[in-house]
Amino acid sequence: MIDIKFIRQNREKVESAVRNKGINIDFDQLLKWDEERRRLLTEIEQKRSEQRKTSDREKAKQFKNEISAYKKSLSEIEAEFNDLFSKVPNLPADDVRVGEDESENEIIKTVGEKTRFNFSPRDHLEIGERLDIIDLKRAAKVSGSRFTYLKNEAVLLQFSLINFVLDLLIKEGFKPILPPVMIKDDAMQAMGYLEHGGEKEAYHFEKDKLYFVGTSEQSIGPMYQHEILKEEDLPLRYISYSTCFRREAGSYGKDVKGIFRAHQFDKVEMFCFTKPENSDQEHEYLLSLEEKLMQQLEIPYRVVKMCTGDLGNPAARKFDLEAWIPSQNKYRETHSVSDCTDFQARRLNIRYQNKKTGQKEFVHTLNGTVFAAGRTIIAILENYQQKDGSVEIPRVLQSYLGGIKEIKNK
Repeated sequence: MIDIKFIRQNREKVESAVRNKGINIDFDQLLKWDEERRRLLTEIEQKRSEQRKTSDREKAKQFKNEISAYKKSLSEIEAEFNDLFSKVPNLPADDVRVGEDESENEIIKTVGEKTRFNFSPRDHLEIGERLDIIDLKRAAKVSGSRFTYLKNEAVLLQFSLINFVLDLLIKEGFKPILPPVMIKDDAMQAMGYLEHGGEKEAYHFEKDKLYFVGTSEQSIGPMYQHEILKEEDLPLRYISYSTCFRREAGSYGKDVKGIFRAHQFDKVEMFCFTKPENSDQEHEYLLSLEEKLMQQLEIPYRVVKMCTGDLGNPAARKFDLEAWIPSQNKYRETHSVSDCTDFQARRLNIRYQNKKTGQKEFVHTLNGTVFAAGRTIIAILENYQQKDGSVEIPRVLQSYLGGIKEIKNK
């Protein structure tokens, strides 16, 4: 959430920023409930003060009844207020381009020459089936559409990627973590992914009051819920590996072939807690690490900066890395990196003790993809395919595969 005081004092700016995200919020109603909420809190405090001062039993009883009535009204108002307030998204950073959707995103740079072949390139599914490393047909028989069996060298390739990025990021000071893949309702709500259609993408177990995570950061952010961090421990940087789950409810008819868009996938994620003044620098740092990974894999890519309408609810600024996919003759998203400023920290109540001011202040949170296994494997298979149907292994991964240099036809 953003600070309600900031909304009161900067209503016009906030309304404009929220509209630029393509979201409609009834700010008249929100501020009306906010005013009524504050009025009731004042009334309760006044009645309590009067109750403490009186020695008359009848008056004390009357004050008690009045306080009880005010509390009931306050509870009802706060429920309405909190529900609407939770729908207010994080505000876009000042440097984010105003735009309606992905068509207005900003291409920052393109790195590497597009992979060209002297033969007609196959798509990743054809490659994977010919090499017996991807099996969608049996997965569909067992689990339905948008599931897969990764087999043989594809499994080895995935774990080589994990070991490669762990080596790299642990040297950078990241702490490895295997997080839970199910989190409580309040934790998921606080991370800010359920509003404005996000609920439709999540697997929710109402009986257990648990959600499957759709991305690793959803279970890392709440680690420090209601805690005060030490300033000297910041930034806290984590690298996590987990299985993630998405309904892909809004993706009907999109990427139905292959493993690009799946209900279940594995992902390595970076997550950082940092001081507010270091937030922008941390965002650039995470982006540089994502680029370093792609450069070492020697896969052509481009960096795209999201416009306001394509930012998502928690993010103030977001970059995507898109890998070149030869069979589609276009770039496709494989990584993202977001600065969520203090939006999630306020909802989670995560603060740190500022030694200079002596105040407890909200941290900033950031997240970035190290790799989403399926999409990274797609990019490798398609960019490293050979005319005979085999696939070369990127040089940086060969040592993690016991010296295997290619996946050969069976």
